[in-house]
Amino acid sequence: MAETAAREPGQTAVIPRATYRLQLHKGFDFAAAMQVLPYLSRLGISHVYCSPISTARPGSLHGYDVVDHARINPELGGEAGFRQFAAAARALGMGLLLDVVPNHMGVFGRDNRWWLDVLEHGQASRYAHYFDIDWEPPNPTLRGKLLVPLLGDHYAKVLERHELRLRFQADAGTFALHYHEHELPLDPRSYGELLRNAASRGMVEGAALSELMALCTAFDSLPPRTETLPAAVALRRSAQQGLKQRLQALAAGESAVRRAIEQAVAAIEGSATQDEIDRLHAEQAYRVAYWRIAASEINYRRFFDINDLAALRVEEPDVFEATQGPALDLAAQGLIDGLRIDHPDGLFDPAAYFEALQQGYRRRSGRDPPAAEGEGLALYVTAEKIAAGFEQVPHEWALHGTTGYRFAMVVNGLFVERSARERLNRIWSANGSEGQDFQRIRYECKRQVATGALRSEITLLASLLLRIATSQRDTRDYGYPDLVDALVDIAACMPVYRTYVVEAPSAQDDRFIAWAIAQARACNPLLDPTIFDFIRRCLRHEVANPAAANLVRRFIGRFQQTTAPIAAKGVEDTALYRFHRLVSLNEVGNDPDVFGISAQAFHGANADRAARWPHTMLATSTHDNKRSEDVRNRINVLSEQPAALRLALRRWHRLTRSFVTSNDGREMPSLADRYLLYQTVLGSLPLEKADSELDGYVERIDAYLRKAAREAKAATSWVRPDPAYEQALSRFVTSALTAGPVLSELRARAHDTAWFGGLNSVSMTVLKLTAPGVPDIYQGTELIDLSLVDPDNRRPVDFALRAGLLEQFERRVAQGAVSEFVQALAQDPADGRLKLWAAWRLLGLRRQYPALFSHGSYTALRIRGTRRGSAVAFARRQAGQTLVVVAARKFAGIAPPGVVPTGPSVWASTSCARPSWVSPGATATDVLTAERITAGESIALSDALLRSPVAALLFDS
Repeated sequence: MAETAAREPGQTAVIPRATYRLQLHKGFDFAAAMQVLPYLSRLGISHVYCSPISTARPGSLHGYDVVDHARINPELGGEAGFRQFAAAARALGMGLLLDVVPNHMGVFGRDNRWWLDVLEHGQASRYAHYFDIDWEPPNPTLRGKLLVPLLGDHYAKVLERHELRLRFQADAGTFALHYHEHELPLDPRSYGELLRNAASRGMVEGAALSELMALCTAFDSLPPRTETLPAAVALRRSAQQGLKQRLQALAAGESAVRRAIEQAVAAIEGSATQDEIDRLHAEQAYRVAYWRIAASEINYRRFFDINDLAALRVEEPDVFEATQGPALDLAAQGLIDGLRIDHPDGLFDPAAYFEALQQGYRRRSGRDPPAAEGEGLALYVTAEKIAAGFEQVPHEWALHGTTGYRFAMVVNGLFVERSARERLNRIWSANGSEGQDFQRIRYECKRQVATGALRSEITLLASLLLRIATSQRDTRDYGYPDLVDALVDIAACMPVYRTYVVEAPSAQDDRFIAWAIAQARACNPLLDPTIFDFIRRCLRHEVANPAAANLVRRFIGRFQQTTAPIAAKGVEDTALYRFHRLVSLNEVGNDPDVFGISAQAFHGANADRAARWPHTMLATSTHDNKRSEDVRNRINVLSEQPAALRLALRRWHRLTRSFVTSNDGREMPSLADRYLLYQTVLGSLPLEKADSELDGYVERIDAYLRKAAREAKAATSWVRPDPAYEQALSRFVTSALTAGPVLSELRARAHDTAWFGGLNSVSMTVLKLTAPGVPDIYQGTELIDLSLVDPDNRRPVDFALRAGLLEQFERRVAQGAVSEFVQALAQDPADGRLKLWAAWRLLGLRRQYPALFSHGSYTALRIRGTRRGSAVAFARRQAGQTLVVVAARKFAGIAPPGVVPTGPSVWASTSCARPSWVSPGATATDVLTAERITAGESIALSDALLRSPVAALLFDS
């Protein structure tokens, strides 16, 4: 294929050298992405890592609301555009990775034909088993029906306003209810009465009337949707399709028939009571409802708590083929080299799913099965798995690794001053913490989600558990309310996103279950303790009653699929927006209670990755981050200067006192939200903007703070916004960022954090591009990018600026004097040019020596001397090649802002251990500066870091 397609020894999959994430949408489609490819190739990227390309809901900016897996999104350029894009990448020696969505689809509207078919035919739909629908929910009024919570108000009020409309679609011969842009097809058995109503108007005569009445009888005679035997389903499907075609032909050929139907529809719609619409709605396979009741009544599994993202049962073979087959076809055709799997924790059995991907690819591509279990994977696959620091991703999964959240948090922790923890605790305590630690906040937020937004999931689980309990006499007396209480606490106490029990728990899963049960028992001491024992037996698959085996299996699977969204919504989307001690630690996959990490822990994580997951992704920014790596790196600086932060906060509170609104003793915005604002501004304020150009920035921060406050669900929320609070918050943000004295103070402080944060970003880039794994760059972050949470991080990227800088670099290398040029770049680390330079040089090194990074060993190198805590170093070695990497850190303790921490004045008494296999007197070239370095008994950092605060020393082989 291309230079990137070399297959690693012992592997059959193409292993990317370095990936670059592009967010595709109608404003940045395949044609636009093609224009970026030459730049990415010159940068050194091997694979473009694309957001989902299947057809999504119109106008989608992310692509995760897929409505048709088999069709490439026409808004992106369709199949033809994709093939041109793939061909252009191959011509440049690059490959593609695709982000695929196995867990859910976008529904509502009128775009998902599978969903529309389910609405029309209910359980008799050929797609009914595609979606994870409970047709026998606890609410008896929903038995055999699908709750569709899309109304903007209570059902009765919607009817009173005549917002639920009946429509005859003459060109298709169908009837449907419509609610704004949403289409709700009618059960064909409802057509007969509507057509009789039209016939009774006296407008149709003769043969046309006879055909119309025959259609009434035929529609009435269709098998009901409750008959789910294959023969009845097949008869209903074939017959109703033929009847619709006859109706379409009749309406097209007889204008009187069409007018009669339209008048009948208009009469029903125009009724003052809307009784006919209500009765017609009651006959359907669905019940439309106010969106707010979804939390307690919904009977289909969703992606988290998003009503219009319905979960799929991809564990069913035909569902797997229909949803994952198109991506595997592209891989088998050689158009893509790998897959990124979105949210696998939502799947019933992730391990089986990953194996099915590999088998499906092998079958399509004609590859022989592996000779032995675990011998190479045919297709490069990574999973968006969020693992706790104490959790091991199961090594038996047919994966190359995860998408890099863990590495992002490990490397970020290197730039946090751990000794400042208690001082930051005191600052947070004085700025809105209300005395709660993060562990308590996390528990309460997860519990809030379990009893609120995801209450319907707990209801279903408790119903299953009750059926299991009543199937045996020793547990028959457990009451439904007690089971609900126990399940809520167990889910809230689960230390990880989920377990992966199928037949029996692994040792790791068993520990997590035991921990959650013990903690839940302690949180709810008044509950019968034997209930917790019973639930533990169920989760361990130890219920002996054979009659309940299927129920137990379903309970385990659904419980595991439920704890993941409870964790995501409770921690990522609630707790991380309430705990503001140092918000650079508040990230997807991170525990803010872990206040930085040691160099030893960093090396341990790298060594473990090299041994267990050498081809996992390494991320520092992603589309899911709360803030970019560069914003985090600025905020990390605050941990090095807690005293200055404390004094600054006092001044800022004094200067902004008049901006705070007081309402019945309640300060708006809260002290905690103001503290979040200050950290956010210090992390993201664009220093080069004049006051007159700050309007766009103020709008961004205003939108961010409003989103953050709603996610926190304390003063306001998405479900129940508080306009008064949000207006007060907006006034405060605008006033603080436009008032002269406050803005001047913030700007002065931001200059310092930007200087040190820029240096942090350079070091982080060097570490990511040289550590074990496959480095991934989120669009635009090879330069300084000061984006916040989505949609802020989906703003257009100035690729022309980046390509222009790269051209300057290339010309400078051709001219020589590289070390002096790098020294000049280091004089302004906040502008990002040194970061881009480091990325370009190291990506070039990865291109030149791919095996060094894909299979090279990892050795931690000890730093000695007075600045030993201010740098980290390690060596990569493979087949005679040795690379020693040195990266400075915690810059605020090394030199003042504006002074580049390089040379003997900073590093004179500090050295890095020489790798044991490198001889004294051996020489190396710094890949970043092109300078030659000679190793002695150790490597003097005054030599290695003479021109730049980072070094990548490639020793002569």
